[in-house]
Amino acid sequence: MRRQFLTSTTALVLLLGAGNAYAGMDEAKAFLDAEIKDMSTLDRAAQEAEMQWFIDAAKPFAGMDIKVVSETITTHEYESKTLAKAFADITGIKITHDLIGEGDVVEKLQTQMQSGENVYDAYVNDSDLIGTHWRYQQARSLTDWMANEGKDVTNPNLDLADFIGTKFTTAPDGDLYQLPDQQFANLYWFRYDWFNDEKNKADFKAKYGYDLGVPVNWSAYEDIAEFFTGREIDGKKVYGHMDYGKKDPSLGWRFTDAWLSMAGNGDKGLPNGLPVDEWGIKVDEKSRPVGSCVARGGDTNGPASVYAIQKYLDWMKAYAPAAAQGMTFSESGPVPAQGEIAQQMFMYTAFTADMVKDGLPVVNKDGTPKWRFAPSPHGVYWKDGMKLGYQDVGSWTLLKSTPDDRAKAAWLYAQFVTSKTVDVKKSHVGLTLIRESTIQHKSFTDRAPKLGGLIEFYRSPARVQWSPTGTNVPDYPKLAQLWWQAIGDASSGAKTPQEAMDSLCAEQEKVLERLERAGVQGDIGPKLAEEKTLEEWNADAVSKGNLAPQLKIEPEKDKAQTINYDELVKSWSN
Repeated sequence: MRRQFLTSTTALVLLLGAGNAYAGMDEAKAFLDAEIKDMSTLDRAAQEAEMQWFIDAAKPFAGMDIKVVSETITTHEYESKTLAKAFADITGIKITHDLIGEGDVVEKLQTQMQSGENVYDAYVNDSDLIGTHWRYQQARSLTDWMANEGKDVTNPNLDLADFIGTKFTTAPDGDLYQLPDQQFANLYWFRYDWFNDEKNKADFKAKYGYDLGVPVNWSAYEDIAEFFTGREIDGKKVYGHMDYGKKDPSLGWRFTDAWLSMAGNGDKGLPNGLPVDEWGIKVDEKSRPVGSCVARGGDTNGPASVYAIQKYLDWMKAYAPAAAQGMTFSESGPVPAQGEIAQQMFMYTAFTADMVKDGLPVVNKDGTPKWRFAPSPHGVYWKDGMKLGYQDVGSWTLLKSTPDDRAKAAWLYAQFVTSKTVDVKKSHVGLTLIRESTIQHKSFTDRAPKLGGLIEFYRSPARVQWSPTGTNVPDYPKLAQLWWQAIGDASSGAKTPQEAMDSLCAEQEKVLERLERAGVQGDIGPKLAEEKTLEEWNADAVSKGNLAPQLKIEPEKDKAQTINYDELVKSWSN
């Protein structure tokens, strides 16, 4: 009787197990029907096959409650509200996907790294921390993880080569430490309709002697800013520039997000300058940071950096609305969509969805934008071969302090929300593109006319010049917080640009020195160089075929250049 009961129970368990697997596929099909449809690079059979792989791989973890965290942007809201539920329904793994501020994400990450306590099972944190993760060795190498402990939960259809941002999340040791989840660039934004207005074009040509168009360099940007500021268009006085200047943590991003590289700070090299990067931090041949100030061969307070800060201040004062000086990043973001700004040097494409809404002054009645994105102009110190702007790459990171089973369950979720089945639909919601196959999908060809050049940019060869913070930065959280305070002093007038950057590089070197003394990053941590003059370091750089730190250029202005936007886009297709 007992044997018969056990046999019956075993059969029931097997039956329930089969039923659960079947229910998972039912849920997967319902999700594909309702949410994905043809918004995928995979056909329906391949979508179902991928979902079946997730169902099978997740069986050992069914019933677990996993916690992950990311910053609050549209893409992650979609993941948290829609994809987390779908994943739970399909796999049986419950996901709590918390949305908090970007700074709070970094704080939670730091807490876990310092305490060893498992605060979250996975983090979507910026790839700006790649140098931190590589040097502290508290994040799992995903290369090792996928080959070993995580092999049984790594999607055979993951296709890493399809991700456009893995070069940003790969360390000098060749290992991948983070998996891109969302990306957006920082581009030049302008009123395409105003630039094509015949009177504006004629007036500009008469005043400056060249054609109104997308500025190639800062000299042209400055002329265009001057031309539009105070001009009356559609009954309104308009401005030739927009920015923000409040002494606030968001002011730090404004500058660490590659403003100095746009001016020409650092060395040539993609995705980041070597040996001197866009933060002005120099590394040696072993990738050890050796200095930030020009006295140690760095470029944080060099002529190119000071020029970058001075132009920021000059343009804010002369060409932006007076209120911009007291605004933060989030306060300034919606201003161009209100219809009084002619151009903006520094526009995050994450704002795209908010700038194409029906009824906005910057959107035509047919839903097409009156504005366009274009490559950013560069400063007088910039040379071919340098990066030209910033690209945010929020990426999945697994810390070693997370238990293996929880890390495996979280890794499944990370792959689900970046999978080929899901990615096209997710990208249409958040417009933060991570896969080449998605960028080339027909649905984006169809939608491109309503996205102001976003798709054309991501399909262009120009996109490689936009990249996140690189591996020269050994402790992003500690160093990044120094920037807004130093730049804030320049923005408020408390310090000159030179004084502000002198202070910043000195503070960065204090952090480098503490890390060197502590030895916490081993033989890839900082090792400060001896001090020399700017002229000596420049001569040393030039002798090795490098640039930074450059000597001051007099005058700091070159011949203004513009290019016709439509011709530029056409050239990308040739």
